[in-house]
Amino acid sequence: MFTSAELKKGMMIELDKVPYLVIDVAHQTPSARGANMLVKAKLRNMLNKQTLEKTFRSGDKVDEPNFETNPGQFLYREGDSLVFMDLSTYEQFNLTEETLGDSIYFLKDGLDLRIQIYNGEAVGIELANSIELEITQTEPALKGATASAQTKSAIVETGLQIQVPPYIEIGEIVKVDTRTHTFISRGGK
Repeated sequence: MFTSAELKKGMMIELDKVPYLVIDVAHQTPSARGANMLVKAKLRNMLNKQTLEKTFRSGDKVDEPNFETNPGQFLYREGDSLVFMDLSTYEQFNLTEETLGDSIYFLKDGLDLRIQIYNGEAVGIELANSIELEITQTEPALKGATASAQTKSAIVETGLQIQVPPYIEIGEIVKVDTRTHTFISRGGK
């Protein structure tokens, strides 16, 4: 347990038995004499990914959640759910597509990732900031195309549609940003 004045960006806290990630913190000192400093925090619910803005007084107590991230690996799809393995315990578990959201567009068999565990139960995953994927569908390369502001639509092996430079062809490996779903660069073979 710690005070709200100690909140920092990237910390995990627990409110009403729900884990939150602190996205942003602002300290505000009121102009009235004797008024308490306020701590305004932008929080992300780690169970449903919704954001919340909360204001604390400087002396408010905040709980630390029983939340951890372990190394893990994506194994395979099984109907509507996806099977993962916690590499620290070798325990397998399923998460639904709904729980994972857009992360499913980056999952391929054997992908290493981080598993989010709350009170001993897997609740989500963390992906690397960029992942290499193979282009499976796009228009042919354009003659005389350069790395300018032009882009064309392409689909990668996981079904994600992204915009790529015109010189990228089917079969090429590209690096994709998992946060913004955008092309970063060509990848290695």
